[in-house]
Amino acid sequence: MTTLDELGEFGLLAELERRGLAQGIEHDAALVEGLVVTQDALVEGVHFRFDLLNWRELGARAAAVNISDLAASGADPLALFVSLGVPGKTELADVLELYAGLNERGVPVRGGDTTRAGGVVLSVTALGRAERVPGRAGAKPGDAVVVTGPLGAAGAAFRAGTLPPVPDRIEEGKQLARVATAMLDISDGLARDAGHVAERSGVRLAIELEHVPLVPGAELDDVGFGEDYELLATTQDQLGFPVVGRVEEGEGVGLTLRGEPYRLASWDHFR
Repeated sequence: MTTLDELGEFGLLAELERRGLAQGIEHDAALVEGLVVTQDALVEGVHFRFDLLNWRELGARAAAVNISDLAASGADPLALFVSLGVPGKTELADVLELYAGLNERGVPVRGGDTTRAGGVVLSVTALGRAERVPGRAGAKPGDAVVVTGPLGAAGAAFRAGTLPPVPDRIEEGKQLARVATAMLDISDGLARDAGHVAERSGVRLAIELEHVPLVPGAELDDVGFGEDYELLATTQDQLGFPVVGRVEEGEGVGLTLRGEPYRLASWDHFR
């Protein structure tokens, strides 16, 4: 019997698609009747711990990571829908702080659900609207690979025991969405997320790590940590963004550092 530990997150998604049980779930968000829709869940003890962040920071981060998926779709945020599971002994003041954090990006909370749970489970659905959604399947040989900003913040923050901010890349996402052949946000690590584009587009992404911008204090291996939430795009028009590689014929992702092969770790929810 196959377990999710063996299959991994994206193996699970591929199996659901193969069996016809889900459609188009490989992108950061879905385009449904003109609306861009994305959803993320945060589970206490898996995605966060209250000794590392407070209730308001949790809400702010939950909103920000969903808005990042909208940015990767070139979308303007419209609304958040929040489902919250908490123990009955949770204090009202804590929940109010959570919702204050959810509102920090200025995107209104328009609905959702609440329920009793053994620990805190927070699920946020974000709605947006976009003129054009690049997706992950259009990268072509000859495209440049660009990122919207320096990487490694989350890995460096983890080593320092601090909480990294989630950048707001809505405007950059809208700029790139006009010209990008593929785009996504970097949530699982540079190599894994580049791999999503390579697999869906049927190409190879050659990443030259010496050209990857790093936040102050970050090390190169920190870009494999994930949760940077900068955007990665493939495009002929670079729009002044840092170029970190190119799209080639072939498959997969090739990582090099000054011409030598290099390996980066990445994040998988089940492995």
